[in-house]
Amino acid sequence: MEPRIEGKTIIITGGSSGIGAAAARDFAKRGANVIITGRSDQTKQLAGEIGCEYHLVDYAKLSSVHEFADTMLANHPKIDVLINNVGGVIADRQLTDDGNEMTFQINHLGGFLLTLLLKDRLEKSAALVINTSSMANNMGKIKLKDLQNEKPYSSMRAYGRAKLMNILHAMEIVNRFENVKAGSFHPGVVSTGFAREGGFLAKLFYNTFLKDLFMISPEKGADTLIWMVTNPDKWKPGEYYHKRKPGKKNSQISDKLAWKLWERSEKLVKGQMVP
Repeated sequence: MEPRIEGKTIIITGGSSGIGAAAARDFAKRGANVIITGRSDQTKQLAGEIGCEYHLVDYAKLSSVHEFADTMLANHPKIDVLINNVGGVIADRQLTDDGNEMTFQINHLGGFLLTLLLKDRLEKSAALVINTSSMANNMGKIKLKDLQNEKPYSSMRAYGRAKLMNILHAMEIVNRFENVKAGSFHPGVVSTGFAREGGFLAKLFYNTFLKDLFMISPEKGADTLIWMVTNPDKWKPGEYYHKRKPGKKNSQISDKLAWKLWERSEKLVKGQMVP
């Protein structure tokens, strides 16, 4: 029998569709206090459907992430679970208003900032932090001198690097936060709209009949995430999971790289840390 999560406060970023929405529905049925973020009308619609709190947050603007964090700190004295689930493939290299490459900011830096802003509350709550990564992490190679994917730019390589960062981020949370358990997972190749801003091949795979042949449902994709939240004693801190088991990780992964990535990421969001 899975442990109960009734009454626990669970934040799911990017929770308006795909695996985020599937997980939100599941947690709401189990009696959790679910909070979702998104950018579209789907966010409000899902919140109305399952009776949860919602916020419109744009990860392309770090100020929007900061505002959301301030709201969470003001209104929720306890945060039991933070799920960093925002992500996507961006076809062409473009910069955010903050001056960061879009794929890097949306898939890594935004979630990094949110987690950092909520640090004290997460520690006080003995929280779980779970990052949605991907098997695409194996396509990524982090160059610390080129975190902004300057050249040459490839949408899938940039995405793979960001998914590798999600794993490293979770690893380093374990080292830097007190009383917080963190991990990451690959949901599988899920039929969602996350590649709607991707290049030709990504759109071909995700937005045509091919998705029905090769992809799993959001509900199946959310299984490992739901397992991690409802069975926190069954997985190892800092580990990356797929189908409830340790997944295949990029050979570049190391504690040293996780530390260096954290240091550089913190410098990039430092301007957003002013109260």
